[in-house]
Amino acid sequence: MTTGVRVMVVDDHPMWREAVERDLAAAGFEVVATAADGREALARFPAARPQLVVLDLQIPEPNGVAVTAEVVAQDPSVRVLILSASGEQADVLAAVKAGATGYLVKSASREELLEACERVARGDTVFTPGLAGLVLGEYRRLSGEPGEPDRETPRLTERETEVLRLVAKGLTARQIAERLVLSHRTVQNHVQNTLRKLQLHNRVQLVRYAIEQGLDEDPDDADEELDGRPVGG
Repeated sequence: MTTGVRVMVVDDHPMWREAVERDLAAAGFEVVATAADGREALARFPAARPQLVVLDLQIPEPNGVAVTAEVVAQDPSVRVLILSASGEQADVLAAVKAGATGYLVKSASREELLEACERVARGDTVFTPGLAGLVLGEYRRLSGEPGEPDRETPRLTERETEVLRLVAKGLTARQIAERLVLSHRTVQNHVQNTLRKLQLHNRVQLVRYAIEQGLDEDPDDADEELDGRPVGG
């Protein structure tokens, strides 16, 4: 569960920062550091060693996108959840490209925030409902820009490809298991095998790879919605 997950909270609004810190602590997270701006966040990050960073985008320089890129570069295992007042697609896309694992707007409820933190901490990707499809589509288009070298697609089994397609569409491992009538462990094994074959390190990279390959579009259910749920891998 969430007990013991080390978290850093970064926001330049003291009352908001303190409220998030209080809610996380009450839910069993260990808040190891807080910061009011990007410079302070980067200064405290190495010693705090958080596993999860809950971060506002609109903080004094360096901004949230720059902080995300820097902390992920320092520690690729760290998870970053953006919690921002902005729901603009450009902001979401910039955060994801920098390495953010999730993105919530600040209108999210306390329960939604805690659920997102739990899921991001265990490796899922989470977006505010309504943003996921836009971001995935835009990221896929950007990934196909002219001049980018083609990557040879490693050989995946039919089932691995099917699981990868559902990961790209935003389903959690549990949802994929239900959809394909498999055990949760079997789905996890397929995901791990696919990561190994593609020489990727986590599910965020796996989602990006799937989008680059166009696997988020399935002609059999292209019109299917995500039922308003946050997405996860």
